[in-house]
Amino acid sequence: MTPLPDPAPGVPVHLVVMGVSGTGKTTIAGALRDLLGWQFAEGDSYHPPENVTKMARGRPLMDEDRWPWLETLCQWTAERDAEGLPTILTCSALKRSYRDVLRRGGEGTFFVHLVGDKGLLLERMQHRPGHFMPPTLLESQLDTLQDLGPDERGMLVDVANPPERVARMVLAQLDVPAGNVQTPSEEL
Repeated sequence: MTPLPDPAPGVPVHLVVMGVSGTGKTTIAGALRDLLGWQFAEGDSYHPPENVTKMARGRPLMDEDRWPWLETLCQWTAERDAEGLPTILTCSALKRSYRDVLRRGGEGTFFVHLVGDKGLLLERMQHRPGHFMPPTLLESQLDTLQDLGPDERGMLVDVANPPERVARMVLAQLDVPAGNVQTPSEEL
């Protein structure tokens, strides 16, 4: 994994908080949004209804299910990149090919890969009332997951740490002080 130098002066940073279900992507992204004030999108809210239904029935998504969703997330980031706005996006981004799509959203894309003990992740998933992703799909996500490559800009963070600590670890990697609000926050 490659640390994050600013790709060029004035290029906005686009954080993709990634990992399998149960890692706390939404919680960590929310902590980052609170500290930075950057525009935020919950990737799951962009899934088409048929994807949500499929997962809720315990069936894993296939690549053909994911491509349109990933393109939508890429477009969301690209629109803000064109405006010079930094972003925070949650997305499982399990495969490098998926991350390749997301990277097209902006030169400043940086992946925050959340990892954790399988037992901890299952426990978290079992205590999420109303979430469409059943714990039975964790194994398929772990099987699909491809770690960040050495040439991919990002960092690995253990979610055994409290969310606020994880957020501060990300800020340290970015070398951005908390409260450095660059844009009004927009939650979608």
